Amino acid sequence: MAPKQKSKKPTKKKKSAFRLINDVLKLKSATKNQIYDSTLESFQEFKAELEVFANDLRRSLDKTNKGQRIPVKYASKGEFEGEVRFAGDVLYFMMHSNIFNFDDDHKMYKTKYIKDDDLRTYCGVIQVFNFLSDSIKYNRSNDVGYLIARIFVNKEKHFFVEGKRQLGFLYNEFEKNKITKTNIRKIIESAVLYTLDFDLLTPPYDEVSQVTLQEKIAETGSSKIKTGKRVGFRFQADSDHLG
Repeated sequence: MAPKQKSKKPTKKKKSAFRLINDVLKLKSATKNQIYDSTLESFQEFKAELEVFANDLRRSLDKTNKGQRIPVKYASKGEFEGEVRFAGDVLYFMMHSNIFNFDDDHKMYKTKYIKDDDLRTYCGVIQVFNFLSDSIKYNRSNDVGYLIARIFVNKEKHFFVEGKRQLGFLYNEFEKNKITKTNIRKIIESAVLYTLDFDLLTPPYDEVSQVTLQEKIAETGSSKIKTGKRVGFRFQADSDHLG
C-alpha cells in the first residue's frame, strides 16, 4: 500500500509591486476624493453661516448701538475663501485644496475611532486668519496676519480644531464632533471673541525708531512699514495652542 501523501496547503501568491501600487492608489485616491468633497461641503456651510452671523450681528448692533455705526460685513472671495469684517478686524476662512495626515505620535491614534479605521486620520483643512481691516483697505502688503485656528475635517465630516485659547480645547474630541450648523456657529463666535480680545499693541520704540526715505514718501495708507497686532512682541499666551 502506497504511503499517504500529505496534502499541500495552498500558498498565497504575493502581490506584485505593480498590483500593490494599483490597489493603494485606488484606496487612497477614493478616500482623498471623499475627504475633499466633505471638506468642500463643510466649507460652503461655513461660508453660509458666516453670512448669517454677519447679518445677525449687524442687526443686533443697529438696534442696541444707535447713533454709532459699527461696520460688519461678509464677503465671499471665491470657492475657497470667505471673510467677515467687524470694526477694525477681518477674519479670513480659507480652505486648503490638499488632504493631510498626521504624525504617528498624534493623540488621535490612541482612540478607538481611529483604531477601527485608520483612514479616518486623513483630513482636509480650513484655516482662519486674522488681519487688520486697514491692511486690506490700504493695500499694505507688508502687514502680517495671524493664524488663529485650523479646522480638520475627515471623510465622515468629523472634525477637530487646533487653535488659540478656547478654540484649542473646546473642539478636540475628533470621534464625537461632527460638522453641524450649531458647531460651525460656535467656532465662528469663538474666533470672533478671540480676535476682539487680541489687541493691536505698539511695538518697542527702538524697533521703529528708523524709517527709510522710500517708506516716508510712500503713498499715504500704503506705507511699507509692517503693521500687525503683535509686531515686535512675543507673547507666550498667543503662541500656545492645544489641539
